Amino acid sequence: MSRPTESLALNRHLRWALALLGLSVLARLAWMLFAPNGLNVVDLHVYVDGSASLLTDRLYDFTYSEVTPDFPLPFTYPPFAALVFFPLHYLPFTLVAVGWMLATVAALYGVIRISFELLLGAEKARRTPWITAAVGWTALGVWLEPVRTTIDYGQVNVFLVLGAMLAVRSARWWISGTLVGVIAGIKLTPAITGLYFVARRRWATVLWSAGAFGLTVAVSFLINAHEAKRYFGTLLGDADRIGPVGSVWNQSLRGALSRILGYDVQSGPWWLAAVVVTAVLAFCAWRTLGPDDRLGTLVLVQLFGLMISPISWSHHWVWLIPTALWLLYGPLRAERVARIIAGFWVLTMLVGVPWVLSFAQPTIWTIPRPWPLAWLGAVDVIGVFVLFGWLIWHGRGSLRARLPGRRAAEVPAS
Repeated sequence: MSRPTESLALNRHLRWALALLGLSVLARLAWMLFAPNGLNVVDLHVYVDGSASLLTDRLYDFTYSEVTPDFPLPFTYPPFAALVFFPLHYLPFTLVAVGWMLATVAALYGVIRISFELLLGAEKARRTPWITAAVGWTALGVWLEPVRTTIDYGQVNVFLVLGAMLAVRSARWWISGTLVGVIAGIKLTPAITGLYFVARRRWATVLWSAGAFGLTVAVSFLINAHEAKRYFGTLLGDADRIGPVGSVWNQSLRGALSRILGYDVQSGPWWLAAVVVTAVLAFCAWRTLGPDDRLGTLVLVQLFGLMISPISWSHHWVWLIPTALWLLYGPLRAERVARIIAGFWVLTMLVGVPWVLSFAQPTIWTIPRPWPLAWLGAVDVIGVFVLFGWLIWHGRGSLRARLPGRRAAEVPAS
């Protein structure tokens, strides 16, 4: 194929990808604006309506129950998050909802583009074939469960993932540290991103991210000391306030173990043992990665965080999309098992296994359930264990090759 012909083909593919993305966005907009429940976006209501109470002593007394009477939704984020969301309550809610959805799709594209940059390098990722791939994956990603439910609920997850990706992308410690501190100040769980910088030995970033998070806490106390004391003094760590731990929507270790054993394991011995096992497997899996595998390190850190968090709703698992990209386009792309695991993630996200199983649970509060449903409800936990285990098995040879003294031992004497 000649170069002009090849260029025309690439541009045609890009136009098709853009058209597909446009149709996906229009379909989501049509659902939001014309479907009976399209504007429910319950979490966005909590962000917008709850943040309006920022300057009162009732921020953490607020609940939204208009479409969730079985579980009135409280404001569960730190006070700094309410400060970030505060300006939104001055705007018409429909405008906020539409803008939020469009911004979520744009953020998803940013996540995918940066994933390709970390895998291929910035220069190669700017070439037309990879821009086309990023647009195509964004069009698909809109329909994968973590993003689909993030849009349905008006959640903040994709923005937090983008913040972490931008932090990893930057070589400047103060930019990376500020981004990690700010996203942790909005929602505590992204603080796990700091482990990435520990693994990369970027100590200035680690220290500054802790300092930046501390500044968000200080700002919270300056804005509303009463509610900041409530949050950091009594409400922090109260998983029951966040939601029903045993619901199939909770894809964390605690959720999976609770459904399998039939009761909330809380932070008891079963959960502690599972966390230790997960930490060991995650560390051993990370040790098999190449020294320059930045995206691999990041996704392992984030999957570990999703596992050990008391509650990791299915819409928190946006990190599965960079995970699939890493398996398909990263250093393990030639391995059949890597492609199988990536296919597993894409298939389960496209189907929405927790969504399907949610029709079989009597209520969101019911923990015991038949064993097939309990084990199927551990789909993400099992997937992470399979990924960690395969990485350890596959990488044992490369790990031995990197051990000190190994190279010298294998070089024959002259």
